[in-house]
Amino acid sequence: MTEAPEVMVPMAVQNELLEGRKLLEAMEPQQRLAWGLEQFGENFALTTSFGIQSAVLLHMLSTLPGGDAVRVIWIDTGYLPPETYSYAAQLTQQLRIRLVVSQSEMSPARMEALHGRLWESGRVEDLETYHRIRKVEPLERALNDLNTRCWASGVRRGQTDHRRSMTALDPIRERWSLRPLLEWTKRDVYYYMQENNLPQHPLFEQGYSTVGDWHSSGPDVGDLSGRDTRFGGLKQECGIHLPQEVNEGLMGEGI
Repeated sequence: MTEAPEVMVPMAVQNELLEGRKLLEAMEPQQRLAWGLEQFGENFALTTSFGIQSAVLLHMLSTLPGGDAVRVIWIDTGYLPPETYSYAAQLTQQLRIRLVVSQSEMSPARMEALHGRLWESGRVEDLETYHRIRKVEPLERALNDLNTRCWASGVRRGQTDHRRSMTALDPIRERWSLRPLLEWTKRDVYYYMQENNLPQHPLFEQGYSTVGDWHSSGPDVGDLSGRDTRFGGLKQECGIHLPQEVNEGLMGEGI
């Protein structure tokens, strides 16, 4: 199992972090979302990929008092499958999402002219450059523009090696990252969507259990399933949910 990099935070903030984790451990996902909104108010946001399982957290947010005021950040890489764009439009309308779309300041055409088709080289370094340009930097810009102090996402422990070491609340790049669905299984997700009559991503019926960019996603085949189908098998994470390599006292205000 890959251990999460250690993040150095001031002692007072660390104590608040431990108290927050203790509270969150005993909460259901909807309660965790409500906690985030209550604690951080307009400085609370949610991120979504409009992927296979994204409808769950978005629906939970829509059921919260005041949930319709929470900004939902979507990183549009410019390389998403057509089905994802259609699904995003459907969920945004159905759940009345307050959507904030963030894109790289570098267009796909310009990036390919300067760097080539980074996903085709078979080099981890090129994938990391791609993810920094198209995903991490646009997310950080959106979080900064919205003065976000805490953001919730739908990550789950069973998805990648790194996520097995996550907790319900972790510091990531100067902010708190809240994980309401961390302990949920694929079965939990499936039954929640069935019980609440939520539409499936169109690619689910084609065998996809996870979907990102069109060039880095594929259906489950043979022994390959879940995140192992992503990024040509070279990586499991795009970097959005990873802290910086050396976080030197990054956390500002506490919980």
